[in-house]
Amino acid sequence: MELTKMHETMTGRQRVRAAFEFEKTDRAPIGYDANGGIDRRLKEALGMENQSHESFLELLGVDYRRICAPYKGPQLFTAPPGRQRDPLEGFIMRWVAHKTGGYWDFCDFPLKDAPDEDFDNYPVPSPDDFDYEAAAAIARSYGGKYALHLGDPGVPDVINSNGRIMGMEDTLCHLIMEDEAPMNLMRRRARASLEVMERTLEACKGEIDFIWLGEDLGTQIAPMISLELYRKTIKPIHKAFTDLAGAYGLPVMVHTCGSSSWAYEDFIEIGVRGVDTLQPEAANMSPRYLLDHFGGRLNLRGCISTAGPLAYGTPEDVRRNCTEILDMMKPYGGYHFAPTHAIQDNSPVENVYTMYQTIYDYYR
Repeated sequence: MELTKMHETMTGRQRVRAAFEFEKTDRAPIGYDANGGIDRRLKEALGMENQSHESFLELLGVDYRRICAPYKGPQLFTAPPGRQRDPLEGFIMRWVAHKTGGYWDFCDFPLKDAPDEDFDNYPVPSPDDFDYEAAAAIARSYGGKYALHLGDPGVPDVINSNGRIMGMEDTLCHLIMEDEAPMNLMRRRARASLEVMERTLEACKGEIDFIWLGEDLGTQIAPMISLELYRKTIKPIHKAFTDLAGAYGLPVMVHTCGSSSWAYEDFIEIGVRGVDTLQPEAANMSPRYLLDHFGGRLNLRGCISTAGPLAYGTPEDVRRNCTEILDMMKPYGGYHFAPTHAIQDNSPVENVYTMYQTIYDYYR
């Protein structure tokens, strides 16, 4: 397989910056997220199996690069036998195989049913233990070619990130009941992330193009929490991050899985400029619904379903699906061409190749 590109007149940085302003671009910005199995197979199909991941992203035409300050502090957590443990957040994972590959699944939640003192003593990385100058050097190394962002879908991701260490049921109960010790930990973790982001921004002045946050707010059929609860417990945390971005004149994109459009007006109110993932099967998340309600007010990134033609259709189905979405989005501007979350291992490599070839064919 060989990816045939179009003639491009903008850099990734120019393209993403223009998209956030709803200005015309030579093509929509391109994003890529994939599980390990399909990522490996796609690289093999494109003859990139022995190349760096950076070279692969450049081949696809991905317009973003994430910048983060490396952690240089003490070891905070130890992994149990047969498990992996995140070195900064402490969540635990086990390998779960399936017929098309496998994934690391969260388990053994360390703060499930925990007493208050366990929440009070749970380690949170100190903002002093990150190498901000290293982050600045990495940012400068791109030479302005790509749109650089701080954060990712896991920041602050109050429900999901705490669900990984407390269990989802406990996390939701703590939020509803406003249990003091768990809420203090949630806020402590968010404050640390915010300070790390602020210090990274200061070190990388002039290099960062947007802030990427995350918060999974919906199931496939309905909101996960009420709007009232969101406004009371989570929105103030989000606002601290959007206020920081505003102080540096940067747009904010928020990753939201599931049925999440019910919170988008509140996002706009606190300065969010774009939303990501956009699973069309979820309630009130179809491209048409999002455009009718938020077109021209929010950048939209995603809508290429990883549970639709990309996984279960033919290459022609994928081409048709991608073209239909590009047709819908084009009049409004601010669209970023990307999958809904990570492309899954059950996706045929021909379909994933077709997805990325289609955007170049569309704008050629």
